[in-house]
Amino acid sequence: MFSKTNQTNVNYFILLGFSTSAELQILLFALFGLVYLLTLMENLIIIVVVWVNNNLHKPMYFFLCNLSFLEVWYVTVIVPKMLTDILVQDKRITFQGCLTQLYFFVTFVCSEYILLAVMAYDRYLAICYPLRYPAIMSSHFCAQLSAGCWTCGLITSAIKLSFIGRLKYCRIEKINHYFCDISPLLNISCTDSSMAELADFILALIVIMVPLCIVIMSYILIISTVLKIPSAQGRKKAFSTCSSHLTVVVLFYSTTLFTYAQPKAMYAYNSNKLVSVLYTIVVPLLNPMIYCLRNKEVKNALRKTLGTSLGG
Repeated sequence: MFSKTNQTNVNYFILLGFSTSAELQILLFALFGLVYLLTLMENLIIIVVVWVNNNLHKPMYFFLCNLSFLEVWYVTVIVPKMLTDILVQDKRITFQGCLTQLYFFVTFVCSEYILLAVMAYDRYLAICYPLRYPAIMSSHFCAQLSAGCWTCGLITSAIKLSFIGRLKYCRIEKINHYFCDISPLLNISCTDSSMAELADFILALIVIMVPLCIVIMSYILIISTVLKIPSAQGRKKAFSTCSSHLTVVVLFYSTTLFTYAQPKAMYAYNSNKLVSVLYTIVVPLLNPMIYCLRNKEVKNALRKTLGTSLGG
């Protein structure tokens, strides 16, 4: 335990990133750079396609646009700094820069958990209450739900950072990660981080488990309703509107749950770094593909938009 006289806040941290050979570093830069550009392009295309096609001006696609917009910023908070660190020897990040990156990253992660739950609730209303659905999911209510997702993310992140920001670091610390995440910062603090760890663990469970329960309950009710549909074609059509969202939920929750719903004592740097690549880089790349490949309306609108653009 360090005494208070030895406790000083550092000016910067060193992000170790991926410790590999120079040749592999170049390969990683090219691979992650390409994935980042594709992710931006895919999500921006979805936003534009939904915006310009009137038949996609529905709550389901409004929330899809929100998801794409969120993931554009989600990857931008992490990947550009990571790409820079792959190429340069100086991998420093200022203390303020580290906390800023962490704040926005936690905001986007928490917002996405809640947004996915809102999207599940939307599908539940659409399938279980089709006649009342247009009246319930008005544009005003959709805007309120979207704003609620962002507000909850911002508040949750602010609470977590209020605890982490009080911690002291006694020397220039190396963070064995490619971005500033909560567990690495808790591990390298030279003061008692038990309160910050407890707050992080409780908030992580709330932000993950409450939306997850909403998703599970929504799909239980959806499946129960769909099974009562007499025609096979009707059941298939109902399930098809949910399959894309359910796939995205499984990908996002399975990777992030492994990382954030565990105490600091269970944290393993190497395994978490690999899992982090999945939900910070791979999942945002796959999400637009999943929605485009498994949703006929989006595919048709995409063909129409591209055809109009090429024709023009």
